[in-house]
Amino acid sequence: MTTVTDLYPSRGTGEVSVPRQDPVVWSEPGAPGPIPAADLQGYERDGFLAVEQLIDDDEVALYRAELERMVTDPAVRADERSIIEPQSQEIRSVFEVHKTSEIFAQLVRDERVVGRARQILGSDVYVHQSRINVKPGFGASGFYWHSDFETWHAEDGLPNMRTVSVSIALTDNHDTNGGLMIMPGSHHTFLGCSGATPKDNYKKSLQMQDAGTPSDEALTKYASQHGIKLFTGRAGSATWFDCNCMHGSGDNITPFPRSNVFIVFNSVENAAVEPFSAPVRRPEFIGARDFTPVK
Repeated sequence: MTTVTDLYPSRGTGEVSVPRQDPVVWSEPGAPGPIPAADLQGYERDGFLAVEQLIDDDEVALYRAELERMVTDPAVRADERSIIEPQSQEIRSVFEVHKTSEIFAQLVRDERVVGRARQILGSDVYVHQSRINVKPGFGASGFYWHSDFETWHAEDGLPNMRTVSVSIALTDNHDTNGGLMIMPGSHHTFLGCSGATPKDNYKKSLQMQDAGTPSDEALTKYASQHGIKLFTGRAGSATWFDCNCMHGSGDNITPFPRSNVFIVFNSVENAAVEPFSAPVRRPEFIGARDFTPVK
């Protein structure tokens, strides 16, 4: 059995800060793809890329209708892939939508989507995770500050930072309805969190982050160093961001819902191994073990 070196220790007795050991953009300079060179440089520097209109209004209507169909389907609600909001008891997220919905599967295969992932990661890619997020008005809770890679490394066994996420807005993102916030440049440093990972931690963390949460002191330092960028935009806009960006979102107490489809692409050359800091793997609908490239 091949031993994989743990470049990013986490979930120990204390927080640790480690300089990033991996590239941000893995493709060779000048490699073909839909992202202009200047935008790739911005992604390298800041850890994110905002696209004003990735999909048009008709496509937004198609995907929003599919989202509504899924979250109102009793069979979907009863499925373990659906995460329920603790307070309202409404659906918060539905996972693995690229396998349960042909409409969302088509979106994953769309060259505007997967082509950018290949260009950033410099290889073929597979879907590590997909989901629709529903953030209705009047009290839907946010996601606390975290680095996705910290969790995917510790609990899913992704060895390296060769993973990119895209959040595609299916409703308008205002500055008031719980939009995505990222600390620009935070992806250049790995913050290993303290505290052991409980068994079946995912059941709690998908509703409210606990294990893998940075300290107030670390977050204050990061925010002071990097600042905080809040993403707004109309439905159809998209934000690509590096797996190690420190990010989160606030509660939505406005009347205006915020829903999106969220796709995580991982390089086929960075396939998951055993978890680095967890007693068991998370379920495959959260951390895929099917490494088939998207075609």
